[in-house]
Amino acid sequence: MDFFTLSDKAIADELGRRIKTLRLRKNITQKELAEATTLSLNTIKSLESGTGKLSTVVAVLRELDALDQMNNFIPEPSISPLQLAKMQGKQRERASGGRRQRRPKDETEW
Repeated sequence: MDFFTLSDKAIADELGRRIKTLRLRKNITQKELAEATTLSLNTIKSLESGTGKLSTVVAVLRELDALDQMNNFIPEPSISPLQLAKMQGKQRERASGGRRQRRPKDETEW
């Protein structure tokens, strides 16, 4: 599946669909999953419809024994040896982020 061609909503819907499929493969009802994760039934329904929160995703994946799939979801970023040498072993703690100019609402603001 090419996620780059999908909208954010479509990706969230697909994630919810996949979680639902995984739950059904394990023959677990939404109610059972809600009880096992200490989440509400409505929270599980929201997740499966693509409107769940990230903390809900983590709790559900843990209960469905699929937490190891997080490495496929967002792999641990690696650092190149050149960049590591440049940083001299220091771990980056924040982005440098340049100052962005505020764009005027219309030309008369300048």
